[in-house]
Amino acid sequence: MVLGIQVLGVLFGLSIIYLTFIHYKRREFTLTEYGFWTVMALVFSAVAIFPGILDPIVESLSLARTMDLFIILGFMFLIAAVYYTYTVVRNNQKKVEEVVRKIALEKKK
Repeated sequence: MVLGIQVLGVLFGLSIIYLTFIHYKRREFTLTEYGFWTVMALVFSAVAIFPGILDPIVESLSLARTMDLFIILGFMFLIAAVYYTYTVVRNNQKKVEEVVRKIALEKKK
């Protein structure tokens, strides 16, 4: 029996696949990025349909519920995404600073 949340999960996965395809066709995503996000959406949809797939992982980690695993993975993902974004912004900030210094020195001459 398919529950409402499972239908919602599959619709979400299909939406991600569609949006990824649109970005790929607009040449905003490379083939590798398209493949990665499509696989992630398919895995998400499979877990939504068959949540029991994760039971061995949940048991091996001594977690009480599958939701605990998702919460932990969600926090890990968010921390990694924020860290990655910070490093990219910091590198761009250094590059902009170098360009501004170079322009300022050229204008001074």
